[in-house]
Amino acid sequence: MQQAQQRENPDRISWARAMVFGVGFFFIAAILIGQLPGYIYNAMTAASLQSFEQGMSALAIVCLAGFAVIQVIVLLFDPKPVVPPAIISGLGAILAIGGTALTIWASYTAYHYVPVPNGYWNPILGGTVLWFQPYTLDLVMVGLAVLFVGMAMIFYSVLAIGEQRNPDRSDRGTTPAIRGMLIASIMLLIIFMVAYTAVNDNGLAYKIDSANAAQVQLIIDTVINGILGLAFFLALGSFALRLHYLMRPVRKRTMAPLYAFGALGLAQLGAILLVLWFVMFPLVAWIHSWTFIGLGNYFIICSKKSLIPASCSFSAQTGYIIDTVVTGTSFLALLAAIVIWKTNRNLVIISSVVLTAVLGLATLLAHTGPSEVIIALLLSAAMAILATIWTSVARREFAVVGENNLGCMGMWLVVGTCLLVYLASFAFFSLSVWSNESAPNIPFISGTIIPAHPSPNQPPTLGMADAIVMLFILGILAAIQFYFLMRNRYKV
Repeated sequence: MQQAQQRENPDRISWARAMVFGVGFFFIAAILIGQLPGYIYNAMTAASLQSFEQGMSALAIVCLAGFAVIQVIVLLFDPKPVVPPAIISGLGAILAIGGTALTIWASYTAYHYVPVPNGYWNPILGGTVLWFQPYTLDLVMVGLAVLFVGMAMIFYSVLAIGEQRNPDRSDRGTTPAIRGMLIASIMLLIIFMVAYTAVNDNGLAYKIDSANAAQVQLIIDTVINGILGLAFFLALGSFALRLHYLMRPVRKRTMAPLYAFGALGLAQLGAILLVLWFVMFPLVAWIHSWTFIGLGNYFIICSKKSLIPASCSFSAQTGYIIDTVVTGTSFLALLAAIVIWKTNRNLVIISSVVLTAVLGLATLLAHTGPSEVIIALLLSAAMAILATIWTSVARREFAVVGENNLGCMGMWLVVGTCLLVYLASFAFFSLSVWSNESAPNIPFISGTIIPAHPSPNQPPTLGMADAIVMLFILGILAAIQFYFLMRNRYKV
């Protein structure tokens, strides 16, 4: 009797499960406190407001798209469909087709970014369309967001129709469908990383047909984007299905936290960012006119006095202030999660795993440029995979699966695995070589066998596989150590 009571203690957890939670929170903290503030600072202090407006619109669309999907889940499953699932499915099909068409059309025309330089409509304050400068809105980003919402509506409406026919509301765990989508996504990413390390797409295009290299590279990149896009949506599908099963038996306790995260978090933040994107240009012109103790010149820098606000951007001081606000807010949110973990565990778990998926989507939608989208798809798919694994562990995160004390070997397995995961993550995120953001930690240049075609009168740039080699070696070592950590069933 005493042994049974000991095993039902809700504060017990195995070290393997604790490590998965720790890795998940580490990545959220690294992105919210490290990457996101740095991205916003670089965009704010760039030579023009173009990249900042593109970034704000992307983050706003991501937040609103996430809220739309959460609203669909609430309408379909809390506690029963408020709107017939067939209607949601039909609307989702329309959105998916429209998003796909917009994405393809914008990708292969001159309207990837709007307004276009030669388009004019009621220009004021030096803008081309109203006060907007050219290229301040990414139509590919909008199309992908609409496609994401449409696919999510179809996915969850099909699940709702299935629940109407089957009264089972149990958590089915990590089903073969979830494992299949997850494994397929991981394998596609591994195959791509190996192939992309050895063969550069630009160099391959010149090897195939040097006279029409641009057209050949466009075809090659389209195939690559299709493969990585499939990996991304497979990872999102496995996450969405696992989240559905996780919440299904305890919807009375999880629907409210999910809706609160969407309505009070994503929707509010998305609306604020969207308003700021819309009024940014006149707002900069107004701030520049502040004469009180020189605040205008303190916050805004203009390269040409005759082009205000067209030649203006935010100063480094303004970037530091906003950077501090974003970092401080994220840090306080993480501290709040630790504080309320005991009293409202469902809110922390649901918010954390959904936030991980939203950050993955934000990484993609903020980097849809031709030179960025390949790596963005890779990083986004990896974040969705992390969210799926984290959600799978959250099924019974405090189930006591073993009674072995940690001991010396167990301590090494815990510390060593954490260190290996930390170093492998540095190598993985070093694959992003975006010039307008932070420099990579580990060198990586695609094309160890077929490098990129050199510019005229320039020597070829040889590929460097340091980041990939480090990722695979440390990742395999971490997986081996984690296997023994799970096998020995150490308790916390």
